[in-house]
Amino acid sequence: MTSGRRPSSELPPLVVNYAGERLAGVDEVGRGPLVGAVVAAAVILDPARPISGLADSKALSAKRRETLDIEIRERALALAVAEASAAEVDELNIFHATHLAMRRAIDALAPAAEYLLVDGNRLPGHHVPGQSVVKGDARHPAIAAASILAKVARDAQMAALDARHPGYGFARHKGYPTREHLAALVSLGPLPEHRRSFGPVRRQLALL
Repeated sequence: MTSGRRPSSELPPLVVNYAGERLAGVDEVGRGPLVGAVVAAAVILDPARPISGLADSKALSAKRRETLDIEIRERALALAVAEASAAEVDELNIFHATHLAMRRAIDALAPAAEYLLVDGNRLPGHHVPGQSVVKGDARHPAIAAASILAKVARDAQMAALDARHPGYGFARHKGYPTREHLAALVSLGPLPEHRRSFGPVRRQLALL
């Protein structure tokens, strides 16, 4: 049985309904983890300073992402990274918290965006017009740049959390519900940074 999803190479060409220069790509990282913030980024690339090699952050090595992160920060017309905390994820749910993080990133752009290209199938409810783009991080460089900034920022947060709580393995699994992470939840218990509304954390808290 197939998933019904076409590979990105078979997706129709991306038609962008905006011809100006203040187009912001928007993407997020961290919907699936059990711990930490969901992180979003918004990037307005400079057509006069192109960046080669922009791609979906998941398809890049950590070293390549970090190199591109530096290039994006040096060459973009505007960029912003924002987040919604684990507490906000619990309060709002992950869908609404993701859109909150996106809106915060968009609001922080200077100069402001005139049009948005947002990875996924929903816009985040911002007043700036735009379009959602399925597999957008593989289809438009501005969305790819946003995915890279968000991924590097969130991975750094997980490395810092790992330094504070080395028994959980955050630097390796980045907070996702791997076997190692689930075992640590059982043996060490949830941390304040864990998302209490997510099933494995909620079940462990119920045993305390």
